[in-house]
Amino acid sequence: MKKTFLPLLAAMTLMLSSCFSTGYGNTAGNNSTGSVLTNVLGAVLGQVLLGGMTFDQSGLLGSWNYNAPSAAFTTQQALAKAGGSATVANMSSSLASNYSNIGINRNNTSFSFLAGNKFSAKVNGIPFSGTYAYNQQNGEITLKTATETIKGNVTKTQKGMGLMFDAKQMANILQKEGKVSNTAAVQAVSQLAKSANGARVGFELTK
Repeated sequence: MKKTFLPLLAAMTLMLSSCFSTGYGNTAGNNSTGSVLTNVLGAVLGQVLLGGMTFDQSGLLGSWNYNAPSAAFTTQQALAKAGGSATVANMSSSLASNYSNIGINRNNTSFSFLAGNKFSAKVNGIPFSGTYAYNQQNGEITLKTATETIKGNVTKTQKGMGLMFDAKQMANILQKEGKVSNTAAVQAVSQLAKSANGARVGFELTK
């Protein structure tokens, strides 16, 4: 057993060492190893909600601005069944088109999580606020406004935070909170969340 295990361990160590040294030695445009590592990190950080990397309560605090569309799946099994990373990339691309049609951008869409479990937000330039409850063990978040309760999920991404919702909750965010009048775009976003079991869509936010 030892004779088999030690060479294998040495080979794995050499491979990882080579990957990281090559990643820093080449330019980004020609670094295929770096691209592979980036893809792996992206999958670990951003594409799975339950069992993925979450924030603790203090890490959630602060002001976060819209950076890009975000899509993920509730579990690794759901992600694999739907087609893996390629499916997430396609969903994000479709979201980008629909968000553009709606007019969502960094200046008009943001979320701020404050001490005392209060939050304020803007979606499509429309402000709303209330309280929130956050479970840092699984990344589930509940936003409570004066008129409704919206449940979503938070996960770490490479650039910041993914805040995502199922089809119904995402439609609420856009239509009820953001007052989006482009119903076709809202329905398209909602349909993306319905397109596969366990899919969630929303926003990547950065500080």
